[in-house]
Amino acid sequence: MASYSEDKDKILSRLKRIEGQLRGIQRMVKEDKYCVDILVQVSSVLGATQRVGFIILDDHIKGCVKNALKNGGEDATIRELMDVIERFVRT
Repeated sequence: MASYSEDKDKILSRLKRIEGQLRGIQRMVKEDKYCVDILVQVSSVLGATQRVGFIILDDHIKGCVKNALKNGGEDATIRELMDVIERFVRT
């Protein structure tokens, strides 16, 4: 079972909302809307996507990482966690 199982409905709901926002941005571009208005919407999507990532990251740490540390996989688990955090904050 995925560590984010309890938040799955919330994650999917947020992703569907993001999908709608992306379709809205596509429509804005097709309709030649003002650049700043499009950039505001892009910023909103980026923030919403990052919030989804934080939910999953939080669940990963509280579930997968916690279990791996209990089972003796400290070095590999910490290395993997640091790698994923580094990739996540770079976006």
